[in-house]
Amino acid sequence: MSKKAIIIGASSGIGNSLARIMSAKGYTLGLTGRRRNLLDELARGLPHPSFISDFDLADVEASMQSLKKLIEDMDGVDIIVVNAGFGKTNKDLHWETELLTIDVNVRGFSAVCNVAFDYFKKKGSGHLVGVSSMLALVGTGQSAAYSASKAYVSSYMDCLRRRANQLNLPMTLTDIKPGFVDTPMTKDNPQMFWVSSSDKAAGQICKAIERKREHAYITRRWTLIGWLMKALPSFVFAKF
Repeated sequence: MSKKAIIIGASSGIGNSLARIMSAKGYTLGLTGRRRNLLDELARGLPHPSFISDFDLADVEASMQSLKKLIEDMDGVDIIVVNAGFGKTNKDLHWETELLTIDVNVRGFSAVCNVAFDYFKKKGSGHLVGVSSMLALVGTGQSAAYSASKAYVSSYMDCLRRRANQLNLPMTLTDIKPGFVDTPMTKDNPQMFWVSSSDKAAGQICKAIERKREHAYITRRWTLIGWLMKALPSFVFAKF
């Protein structure tokens, strides 16, 4: 029997690439996102069956109910990847942008993780994957809410892992920290370096999932940067 996975945020970027890679490996997929037309287009090109549910993480209650229904429609799942997120440069701290970032990356993320954790707890096993960012380690003044929200994602995943251990649950929780990836969300960022294609990033994410890693820097070369970010004093990054 093939494994079943849900990718929250599959309409474009890393999620779209991950869906194509996992389907090629034989996974039955649940695909979610805000744009139904893009999900339909993706599903038509996949070699294995997929289920579609269009919802917006900013609408917390609807997202929770939609995820529950998708799990039911798929007759259960093994893996849930929370990839959806929002972020943009916001030097002037426009509140509407900060609020939307918090609504999606903190409230929405927590809501679907809550559903996933509760489902896997009742099932007795499962694998929850959260896509954070290298900015979870050291934030930037260019996008305060985004950086802080990604630190929240990594911390939340760590706390859920601890809770699963306390409950003696055979559950895997994977925190993915991508560096710069060429996606629609990063297309206006002129300061990127070591930029990976979404396909390469998704391929390494898939390997991290299948190896049941607890943490993974994407691409692997960002591991060195991650170590430096954690080791160097904060004043080194004060101008970023």
